[in-house]
Amino acid sequence: MSKVGAPRHDPVPIGEIAEPPFARLPDPSTLFQTRSERFQHLSAQHQLAPFLRFLSGISLCQHQLQEGLPDADLPSDDDRKRARHHAMPPLDRGRFAADAAFDTTLKRLLQLASGIDMPDTARSALTRVTKADPATRIAMTRAVLADEIPVEAMADHVFMAAALQVHYARIASRLDARTLVPVADGACPCCGGAPVASMVVGWTGAHGSRFCTCSLCATQWHYVRIKCTLCSSTKGIAYREIEGGDGTIWAETCESCHGYVKILHQHKNPDLDPVADDVASLGLDLLLREGDYRRGSFNPFLLGY
Repeated sequence: MSKVGAPRHDPVPIGEIAEPPFARLPDPSTLFQTRSERFQHLSAQHQLAPFLRFLSGISLCQHQLQEGLPDADLPSDDDRKRARHHAMPPLDRGRFAADAAFDTTLKRLLQLASGIDMPDTARSALTRVTKADPATRIAMTRAVLADEIPVEAMADHVFMAAALQVHYARIASRLDARTLVPVADGACPCCGGAPVASMVVGWTGAHGSRFCTCSLCATQWHYVRIKCTLCSSTKGIAYREIEGGDGTIWAETCESCHGYVKILHQHKNPDLDPVADDVASLGLDLLLREGDYRRGSFNPFLLGY
């Protein structure tokens, strides 16, 4: 693992002033299909090829199940105004209740997933989730939303997490990004979720700006660079990457909280996906763990790491 030199901001293209919006909402109609394609691309000549192809299949299921899916219930106008006034996320994970949209989402995901080529352990997990009673499923959704998934049932919760990602991305996409406000360090302003990674983007009007991506609803929020996404410290920030890397995926480490979150340079490679490339760069996590840094981000497809 190599340590990147002193961090520098990338130059903004001539004639373009970076005035990034605070938040950018997901587009579920393309989000999961694009992710599936990225997983498939990354699987070529990769040590984790079978796993990446499995996740490509899951992502494709997430895309396909949305056709004709009923709309999920939105929080009331009063609830959203109250959340904004108190700097709280409008989608309260603690008040989640399954509705017709989520029940259909989960049912379709499990049905479509049955046709994916997957390891025997995943196949057994899929069978257990499919046969689970309502109380067990409710407990599973709460575990995913609380980021408190039991070690002995990690494989089972992957399928539940995949359904919840679709559900929350669809709800988030119907909100007004202009009404979102910062809520806490390392928390999505839409649902309160932890970031899966951050990205330096190349979007028009935001070139060179950094956005964190929510691991649940895929909302992206602007966060200044050279600042810990977990504790907001600006001291002892360093960047590390795999020896011989192409400079597009770093780990931003913090000496104040001894945590890290990956930072992807999407402005150098527009194909980078925060979820897929986080999984494919697992080797960086393993190296950092040897240095006693804790992973501060969350990815339901990397449970146990």
